Amino acid sequence: MEFRNSLPSDLDAIVSLFHSVFTDAEGEQEGGRIAALVREMMTTTEHQDLRGFVAVEAEQIVGAIFFSRLSFDTQIEASILSPVAVKTESQGQGIGQKLIRYGLTQLQDQHVELVVTYGDPAFYSKVGFRSISPQAIRPPFELSQPEGWLGQSLNSTPVEEFVGHCQCVAALSDAAYW
Repeated sequence: MEFRNSLPSDLDAIVSLFHSVFTDAEGEQEGGRIAALVREMMTTTEHQDLRGFVAVEAEQIVGAIFFSRLSFDTQIEASILSPVAVKTESQGQGIGQKLIRYGLTQLQDQHVELVVTYGDPAFYSKVGFRSISPQAIRPPFELSQPEGWLGQSLNSTPVEEFVGHCQCVAALSDAAYW
């Protein structure tokens, strides 16, 4: 298994992966919606504001994750991890966790201080994310499931000390994702 940065030439394979995974898990409508989100993120987000990573096995992309910039009122280098997908038949093998750890290491090397995500606490806690209060770090939109607001410090500053309201990249600026 190889982990690497995503490339512009990976666009169609990554979009197809997300479409397939989310269709399998939540139906065709959700698969199409998340595939469109990924395409929009990859084609419209400024290069410096988006970091994508893939897991490759036998020259096929079997997993992909994206970290996009979060902007705060203060000078914090922060990102949000979203979305994440691992090929349906490859799930349960730790690929997602390894890919997320790889991405977090890359971000830490780039001096990112804080990473947040919005998802399943049981899964993301396995890679170091902890619940955070939406009052401490106010998400870009009201959360439908506040227990899924999670964060991780990539330096010595406790997550609780990163406070304020954040703004996400344009592709994620839709209340439907929150």
